[in-house]
Amino acid sequence: MEWLSLMSTWLIPVMVAFILLYGTFKKVPTYESFVEGGKEGIHIAVSIIPYLIGMMVAIGIFRASGALDSLVEWVRPVLLWVGLPPEVFPLALIRPISGNASLGMVSDLIAVHGPDSYIGRLASVMQGSTDTTFYVLTVYFGAVGIKKMGDALKVGLWADVAGFIAALAIVSWIY
Repeated sequence: MEWLSLMSTWLIPVMVAFILLYGTFKKVPTYESFVEGGKEGIHIAVSIIPYLIGMMVAIGIFRASGALDSLVEWVRPVLLWVGLPPEVFPLALIRPISGNASLGMVSDLIAVHGPDSYIGRLASVMQGSTDTTFYVLTVYFGAVGIKKMGDALKVGLWADVAGFIAALAIVSWIY
């Protein structure tokens, strides 16, 4: 266990030193390359701000309007029939859109129901079994200028559905 702690302490500094030494050995202007990468990073960060703001506003409107609560009540009988607690359903809707919003939902569910409850465990596994598909497509595809993302969206959402179903099945089976 001590070697793991030592390795985790030194892994990143050793990797950075290796990259710098290797670049210097290959006659690459390492400092200039680092500065140029930083400039590109700032440009990309500024270019994705409109996408992020739009997504955050849409999520806020959806939650604040009460549409999310109405949708949960409307599908409650189906959710109970398949064994999904209605309290967790909003997580399944928000997780593909925003990691921060879904993390907030998981935190709320754990605070209300407890970390060792069925709902707390299911929410935690769902959070870890899926990705923020719309966020990934919006930010990363938007940053490089990809406009046609229909197939990537379909695959990402199907992967999220598979993750939610797997989380429900595994948590139901184990707990």
